Formats: sequence, C-alpha cells, structure tokens
Amino acid sequence: MGQPVRDYLLTLCVTAAVTYLLTGPVRKFAIAIGAMPAIRARDVHREPTPRLGGIAMFGGLCAGLIVADHLFNLNGVFELSDEPRALLSGAALIWLIGVLDDKFEIDALIKLGGQMIAAAVMVIQGLTILWLPIPGVGTVALTQWQGTLLTVALVVITINAVNFVDGLDGLAAGMVCIASAAFFLYTYRLWYGYGIEAAAPATLFAAILMGMCLGFLPHNMHPARIFMGDSGSMLIGLVLAAGAISVTGQVDPDAMKLFEGSERQATHAMLPVFIPLLLPLTIIAIPAADLVLAIVRRTWNGQSPFAADRGHLHHRLLEIGHSHSRSVLIMYFWSALIAFGAVGYSVHSASLWIVLVIVGLSAVGLVLLLMPRFTPRAPRWAESFVPPRYRRRQAGHGEPGDADDVTPQGQQRADGPHMAPPVPEPASVAVGVSGVNGATAIGPRSRFTDRDRADSSR
Repeated sequence: MGQPVRDYLLTLCVTAAVTYLLTGPVRKFAIAIGAMPAIRARDVHREPTPRLGGIAMFGGLCAGLIVADHLFNLNGVFELSDEPRALLSGAALIWLIGVLDDKFEIDALIKLGGQMIAAAVMVIQGLTILWLPIPGVGTVALTQWQGTLLTVALVVITINAVNFVDGLDGLAAGMVCIASAAFFLYTYRLWYGYGIEAAAPATLFAAILMGMCLGFLPHNMHPARIFMGDSGSMLIGLVLAAGAISVTGQVDPDAMKLFEGSERQATHAMLPVFIPLLLPLTIIAIPAADLVLAIVRRTWNGQSPFAADRGHLHHRLLEIGHSHSRSVLIMYFWSALIAFGAVGYSVHSASLWIVLVIVGLSAVGLVLLLMPRFTPRAPRWAESFVPPRYRRRQAGHGEPGDADDVTPQGQQRADGPHMAPPVPEPASVAVGVSGVNGATAIGPRSRFTDRDRADSSR
C-alpha cells in the first residue's frame, strides 16, 4: 500500500511543480496580450491584474496525467479505463472556452453551451453515471439518456458553483484543494480498503486536482499577482465533477458487502456509505449554496440569473468587517468541516464523538463569524516567526500597512493607535505601467490594504 501512496504523492508534486513554474511565464503572456480587464463597479480588487492562470493549471493537469501513465501502480488506470482520456478531452474544451472568455469576454449563454458540450464529450468517451445508490431502495440502474442528463447537470452545476465562489484571492483554489483532499481520502479508502478498482480513476483525479491548486495558490494568495480566470475556475470545476461522476455512478455498494444481517442492520451499515457517495455534492456545499442564493436574489430583483453582482457570501463577510485574509480562512474552515466531517462519519458512523466534534467546530465557526474585528496576536516568543500583522505593537507605533487596522471601506478603525483620514480611491492605471500589481511581470508585489480584493467573476 505504501508504493501507491508514493506514486500518488509523486504525481501530485509534479503537477504542483509544473503549475507553479508555468504561472510566472503565463502571467507575462497575459500582460503582453492585455488579458487584464479594467476595474469594474462590481469588482472588489483595485488594480488591473492579469488573468489566464488556467493555462498553467491545464499544463499541470497534462503533466500529472503523463507522469501517472508511466508509474507502475497507476498506469493500470489508463489501460483498464477510458476515463482519463475522457477527462482530458473535456478539460481541453472547457479550458479553451475559458481562455477565450478571459481575453474577449464571451456571452454567458455561449459559455453555458460550451460547458454542456464538454460534459457531453466526456459522456461519449465513457465518463458517465451508470446507476445511483438510493437509501432504502438499493442500486437503481439508469438509462442512457438519464445517465447523460444527470452527468451533464452535475458537470454544469459544479463548474458554475466553483466559478461563483472565485471572488477573493486564493478562495476558489483553496476550497477546491480542501474538497479534493477529502475526496482523495474517501476514494483511496474505497480502492485499497474494499478493493474496488472502479474508484482508481477518481483517486487519480483528486490527486492531480490537489496538485493544480497547490501549485497555483502561491501566486494567487492575497494580494494576488494573477487570477485563474474562467479558464482556471471552469477547469478545476470540471475535474472535480469528473471525479464525482466516476466514483458516484460506477462504484457498486454491493461490492462493499455491507448487506449482511437483518434489514435494519443492513440499512445502518449502508448509511455511512450513502453519505460519502454524495460527498461530491457536500464538498461544494458552500459554492453551491452561494450559487442558489445568487440565482434567487437576482431573479427576485428582476435581473438575469447570469448578471454579476456584489451579493456573494464572500462579499457579505467583507461587509460585516472581516479582513480579506480572514474571510478566506473562514470559507476554508467551513469547507473543510463539511468535507472531512462527511468522510469521518463514513468511517465511524456509530461513534458519537464524530458528531460532537463536528458540532463543536461548528460552534467555533459561528463565533468567528460573529467576531469580525477580532485580531489574533502571537505570543512574544513567536513574533519572529509570524507576519508583522500578527505581532504585538507598542502604543503609538502602528504599522501603516497593517491590513487588520483598516476596514473594507478604507477607514482606520477607531480602536487603532491613530485616527487617519479616509484612504483615497486609487487613480486608474493603464495596462503596462510599472509598479502596479499585475501591470508588470517583474515589478514588486504591491502591498495594498484590504481594499485590494479579488474579482467576483474571474
């Protein structure tokens, strides 16, 4: 079992390294072709920033698949299944549509049609839902049309959910990385714990997806030097959906041999199995909830469901006083709680401590939401190991660039050491001017306050 883990780790590291190394040249390329739109009214970032980060992520995806194909313990996935080829075909199509959108801003309906075509391409090559496990009923076989429609719906929902949540620096990549990590633990357990080889492609997809996100995050953390754009958000959404389709529709619960004993015992034994089979939906619960709320909000206001606005969950966190970094960490926390909580419950459903831990962590998360102005401070002995914003400052020696002393509207807080006038709106800067975050490929990273936030529709 140790050797497959090393192969997965190698695949993940190669994917992350290729993505990380390609992001720098891709950033220069995006600046050269002008793929950095002007600041719009609904944007929360304040500097022109290049997009097209999905190009580097697609390069990492290709590198991960190539490496896995040459590893002894993973090449069997390519020999016994056409799903990796189906994933690559659909990913290439959705990535191309995203690149065109990042550069030319194509219509939303055209993107929706492209998403459906990419899903159909994967279905044609065998990556589709064949049956569904239903509690109390068992395994229900799907017709070809039912499987196709369900597969396309899952792909489109997942892609748009990830795209909707891509509104703050590092938010989408981090949340998808957390989701894929939990998904990897579950599928790896199915493969090696129960000997279900049909879970092997989903395990590989999860490892590659983690590498794509980890390689891109260093360039995308606040303040971001490059955005993944639709070419990246739609790509990682499709890879996440592909893993969900692979394991949910093609892993037979009967193979797990949990139907022994009385009917009541079988129902209880199957309960933790049905929960992780729905894990692909729970791991995108946060962006999916944001997607549903956005559609309801826009429809209620008489707007198109595709009309962008500033009402997403991350915008709400900023409005109630959370800093940019803390808003991202809160979203990370809830994503990890839902995803790993489902995985933990699937392993030990009869253990009460699993439920108690989830409830306790939920209470901690609610406290953090209600304390937007709370600023953690490291002990003095650890100050040299943490960023300046978390160090204790002596009275009268506030740091002018401390993001935690500035509200989202640019006003210094009343509890700070000095009162300061409002920070003026930055002047519009033309593409190509040095010194601006994203305006030069070799310029220093500018350190703006929390007002420098990511785009709500990258």
